[in-house]
Amino acid sequence: MSTPEAPRPSGVQETSGTGGRAESGTSGAAEAAEEATGETTASAAPSPSPAAHKPPARKVSWQQLTVVPALLVVMLLATWLWFQQADLDAISENALAHGQVSTALQEQIELTAISTFFVLIIAIPVGILLTRRAFRKATPVVMAIANMGQATPAIGLLALLVIWLGIGRRAALIGMIAYAALPVLSNTIAGLKANDPTLLEAARGIGMSQTGVLTRVELPLAVPLILAGVRTALVLNVGTATLAVFGGGGGLGVLITAGITNQRMPVLVLGSILTVALALLVDWLASLAELLLRPRGLDV
Repeated sequence: MSTPEAPRPSGVQETSGTGGRAESGTSGAAEAAEEATGETTASAAPSPSPAAHKPPARKVSWQQLTVVPALLVVMLLATWLWFQQADLDAISENALAHGQVSTALQEQIELTAISTFFVLIIAIPVGILLTRRAFRKATPVVMAIANMGQATPAIGLLALLVIWLGIGRRAALIGMIAYAALPVLSNTIAGLKANDPTLLEAARGIGMSQTGVLTRVELPLAVPLILAGVRTALVLNVGTATLAVFGGGGGLGVLITAGITNQRMPVLVLGSILTVALALLVDWLASLAELLLRPRGLDV
């Protein structure tokens, strides 16, 4: 006769159940701890530095860097090859000998650089003053004078200055400055007037002085328009400098007038090609400066 199996103590079942719950509780606590640790680690991770939010460096495309220089190289090389096979007579050789070409080119560059420098130091400050409240009433008078300077034919203006000041480089420079001041002056005024008044009011609201608002807010926002005016003035000065020869100022106009007067095509072509090449080179350099000097915050 078999002995009946003793029933399993209930305490054993309760202990097993408790142990299961303990094990599951322990694993749940571990998972919770791991999640908490992960959250803490994530929260403790360093935030991105402000340098990561800086705008990318401005890039100049390869077309902007190569197209105009390549065109200039082709133009000058073709001119040189043409001169190699050209039949120059004694008059043409005399007009191009003794470093006269390099001297004329140097004088042309000097006239352009000096006149543009004085245009900048005159037109930009005057444009700034005319946008201030105390000088706004003088704006129509100053703009009328600047318009007269450019509306007058350059050769006529130069002739009047030669009559007044005599023959020399000074008359040529004054004429070039008067002729090229309008683009810089008008663009400076337009750039400063185009600024958003709410930005200027906000700058004053944080405690900026009038000088601080001008130098740190108004002028940086107006830089693109001002640089466009400077670029126009540079190209105008290159062209006007060829007329300085009629006032005794020199420049590439010496070659052009010698070619026309003596009816020597090689001399005329050389003077014209060098003038065109210099104008293209100056415009290209000004376009790069306009791109690189533009405030980075204005890039879209």
